[in-house]
Amino acid sequence: MSGKRRARLPVEEAVSAGGVVFRRGANGIEVVICGRTRDGVWGLPKGTPAPGESLEEAAVREVSEETGLQVRPLRKIGTIEYWFAKPQEKVRVHKRVHHYLMVPVGGSIDQHDWEYDRVEWVPVEEALARLSYRNEAEVVRKAAQLVREMEGQ
Repeated sequence: MSGKRRARLPVEEAVSAGGVVFRRGANGIEVVICGRTRDGVWGLPKGTPAPGESLEEAAVREVSEETGLQVRPLRKIGTIEYWFAKPQEKVRVHKRVHHYLMVPVGGSIDQHDWEYDRVEWVPVEEALARLSYRNEAEVVRKAAQLVREMEGQ
């Protein structure tokens, strides 16, 4: 062993807020997922809070922008966290994403912004299969359970 230790990259803390938008469809609970053609990633809508914006306000704004839907938050689902690296900037990022359960109150997924190529309503089971990240699938699973509890099922 050479005794040398690799230098640890500095850590950048990042926070985002987003949500799981749901409705009752013909096949049960449906949720909105967002996809990008360039990298094949499917995820939940989320983004960074603006200065002075609460997490819930940021979640509503980001979900509305990215999906084209006007939404109303019902309650917080939970928070996920993960790490990733930005090699060009020589930094590691510790990200926390706060998710809210939401219902649509207007708008249309046809009006989504440029950040995603596709925004779709899909049954929960399809969302679980298509979401690219396991931690987001867990958020959808928890959201579906909350919906069933709210509906007394």
